[in-house]
Amino acid sequence: MFVLTGVAQRYGRTPAVRIDAWRAQPGEHWLLAGDSGSGKTTLLHILAGLTTPTEGSVVVGGTDLATLAGSARDRWRGRSVGLVPQRLHLVAALDVRSNLLLAQFLAGLPQDRARVDELLAALGVGDLALRYPRQLSQGQAQRVAVARAVVNRPALVLADEPTASLDDSHAAATLRLLRQQAEATGATLVVASHDARVRPLLPHTRMLAQTPR
Repeated sequence: MFVLTGVAQRYGRTPAVRIDAWRAQPGEHWLLAGDSGSGKTTLLHILAGLTTPTEGSVVVGGTDLATLAGSARDRWRGRSVGLVPQRLHLVAALDVRSNLLLAQFLAGLPQDRARVDELLAALGVGDLALRYPRQLSQGQAQRVAVARAVVNRPALVLADEPTASLDDSHAAATLRLLRQQAEATGATLVVASHDARVRPLLPHTRMLAQTPR
């Protein structure tokens, strides 16, 4: 599903992350582990095509990301990658349903209201479709963010510290939702976390060492 080779990211002279090689197959579920500052978020952004690494090769779903730029990369990301960021970044001016429809629009896909409503119902937030993000609890907002990430049936689902602010029951529920939604479309799932509760729930682990400063 993706292959990273000799990937490194630096900001000026400051190294952020380095990974010599990492290959994940379609449908695999991975934990990207490491202490704070080890570069987990940076590596997720590289996989999502949000950050171009300083060096190395990134191939996702057979596409070499170095060959994509500008709007072509944005369209690829919208159709191929679902990202649940640490800060959920739901659009405050749009209701829940419109947040998902916007994700379809930005990917250049037809706006499929039936798909949106079906997905919200499957995640237990169907009755919140007309609420705004400010009217949601943390757990509800998390479910909406998961729905937005998978609404376009991406081949790669990335989640950045999705359990960091959740209690045990909600953390387990969030991981279960991510796995279920990835399995529904055969997507590869990568969860970046230093939360020890996550490790037993994902079968594959990639550990990042602290990058020397």
